[in-house]
Amino acid sequence: MANAASGMAVHDDCKLKFLELKAKRTYRFIVYKIEEKQKQVIVEKLGEPAQSYEDFTASLPADECRFAVYDFDFVTAENVQKSRIFFIAWSPDTSKVRSKMIYASSKDRFKRELDGIQLELQATDPTEMGLDVIRSRAS
Repeated sequence: MANAASGMAVHDDCKLKFLELKAKRTYRFIVYKIEEKQKQVIVEKLGEPAQSYEDFTASLPADECRFAVYDFDFVTAENVQKSRIFFIAWSPDTSKVRSKMIYASSKDRFKRELDGIQLELQATDPTEMGLDVIRSRAS
C-alpha cells in the first residue's frame, strides 16, 4: 500500500506553477490532485491573483483529498504588508480510506518538491482551514 504511493511521480508543471506563484505571484492558489492510475501528482486548478480565500476553499471537493498551495496576504499589527505561502493537505473525513492513505504517504515527498512553503495546514473538514485559522497561523 505505502509502496504504491512512495513511487508517486510529480508532474513538472506542479513545480513550475508553484515557482510562478512564489516568484511572480501569478496565481493566488494551486490545487493539486493525485492521479492514482498514472501514479502522479498533477495541477488540477489555478486561482487568479484576484480570487479570494472563499474561492479557494470552494474549489476543493467536499469528499476527495487534495494538496493545495495558497498565497495568503495580510497586514501585521505593525501595519506591515506580508504574505505567507501555505501548503494545505485536504483530507476530508468523507473521502475514501485508500485515497487518504495515498495522500498521507505522498505528502512529505511532494511538499519537498515545492521549495518555498512557509506553513503547513492539515484539514479534515472546512472549519480546520477557515480564514481565521489561516490568519492566526500566518501572524
